[in-house]
Amino acid sequence: MSRHAFIYIGILVAAGCADLPVDDSYQRVNSGVMQRSHDQSLIEIARQLDNIQEQVTQIQGQAEDLHYQSQATQDRQRALYVDLDDRLQDLERSISALNSMNVVNEEEIIYGELPVPGGTDEENYQAAFELLKEQNYELASLSFIRFLVAYPGSSLIDNAQYWLSESYYASNQFEQALSQFNKVVNDYPRSRKIPDALLKIGYCNYELGNWDQARLVLTRIQNEYPQSTVAKLAEQRIKVMNSRGL
Repeated sequence: MSRHAFIYIGILVAAGCADLPVDDSYQRVNSGVMQRSHDQSLIEIARQLDNIQEQVTQIQGQAEDLHYQSQATQDRQRALYVDLDDRLQDLERSISALNSMNVVNEEEIIYGELPVPGGTDEENYQAAFELLKEQNYELASLSFIRFLVAYPGSSLIDNAQYWLSESYYASNQFEQALSQFNKVVNDYPRSRKIPDALLKIGYCNYELGNWDQARLVLTRIQNEYPQSTVAKLAEQRIKVMNSRGL
């Protein structure tokens, strides 16, 4: 057989092989791998979306909690403000009701019987104090004045002087109250009533329009008794003065 015959036969064989059907098993395997990879990617994306959604839900919940807490705080502050305003109005009405009352003038007192004739200083002090609590300011002031005269050496003398001053203050007799509160400070320098007396001195000056003197005394209280209740009250009154440009 010649060389050309071998070449011819080779061409025929090659052509025949080309016409044979190709095995598609490889394509199916490859396609399956690609499909599984695609499905896994979709599952991963879905999982990530779920995580993001869960985080968004948590953030929304936290934001709602913060909003609720903020609203609750505002409501409490509003309630406290309303309560304070009501109390101030009640106090103003009480003071107005006392405007017409006449407190006993010390110079006109005829020193006679004590509230508890023949009683001890403690008994007479308590009797005078009860009159003050009952808002019977005229009789209370009279009783305290008689107490001061009858028991000058009593351990309650400074308290009696303070509550005498208070009986004037409660009746809006601010000039007389100021004079009596000054006696507490000047005559009984070791008294526990000094801080309270100073506060009322500041208040009396405020009511009398003595703004500079009021501010001076109230500032003194803040400096000398910084952690006390009277210091906080002094601070509040100073804020009132500042807000009114006094």
